[in-house]
Amino acid sequence: MGRKRKGRDISGWLVVDKPAGLTSTAVVNKVRWAFDARKAGHAGTLDPDATGVLAIALGEATKTVPFITDAMKAYTFIIRLGQATNTDDAEGEIIATSDARPDDEAIKDALAAFIGDIEQVPPQFSAVKIDGERAYKKAREGEEMTLAARPLFVESLLLTDRPDADHVALEMVCGKGGYVRSIARDLGAALGCHAHVRHLRRIWSGPFDAEEGLTLEQIDALARTPDLDAHLRPLEEGLADLPQVTATAEGASRLRNGNPGMVIASDLDYGDECWASFEGQAVAVGRFKAGELHPSRVFVRADP
Repeated sequence: MGRKRKGRDISGWLVVDKPAGLTSTAVVNKVRWAFDARKAGHAGTLDPDATGVLAIALGEATKTVPFITDAMKAYTFIIRLGQATNTDDAEGEIIATSDARPDDEAIKDALAAFIGDIEQVPPQFSAVKIDGERAYKKAREGEEMTLAARPLFVESLLLTDRPDADHVALEMVCGKGGYVRSIARDLGAALGCHAHVRHLRRIWSGPFDAEEGLTLEQIDALARTPDLDAHLRPLEEGLADLPQVTATAEGASRLRNGNPGMVIASDLDYGDECWASFEGQAVAVGRFKAGELHPSRVFVRADP
């Protein structure tokens, strides 16, 4: 029999403004400690050198992580022209150089090919699994891999500034699974000058905005106090992109036990994914079928 994990049974979302130099996992561990939480996870990994929104789910909110992972996200980033690196960012070794420096119009013209439904090859140094092992582990051992291209939807990709001839500032809104490092690499190739990411910041992710995030210094200062609890956002915010239905009292009771339950809904088609609430709290996520919600995730809280 497994040992029960210690910690508080607390649920909700905390928005962190992640600093550079830490892994996403390290931030999750810091937040779990600060809340003395039993369970925590994050929605959408940020590279160690990246900053910005890292949404941390606690307790039952971890069941809504996939919906934030799948949500649209926005990034601002600066690319360095004239240099390719083996990691596609500034941490890697320079593997190719060029003296070519395209002008702003050439860059804007090239960006059009990266908007819409595109295919993108992940960086060699990425968390993609190859034969059960992370690509970055193989890359660190000097192994070169052929990674399969993956689909990505890019809603927008704009040139926002040109600080100097070597650097270009861009802003991108995209769907799940986008690698900004791959955008920089492929844009450099398209322009015939090579490029890599110099600075990366995620400015929003689904309903969560970097400007609303706590810094690690603030989290340290408020750790293990009610003042930190006050920054916890409802788990329901992780369901913002799904339609909501209302469960009847009997339906809520059935849903909490993992059974189909009656809900009140409008403008939903048979089989639509949605979430059901009762007295203001999320009860379950599932598929709407003939007046009932058939649950795939059930939320069980200490204070239902």
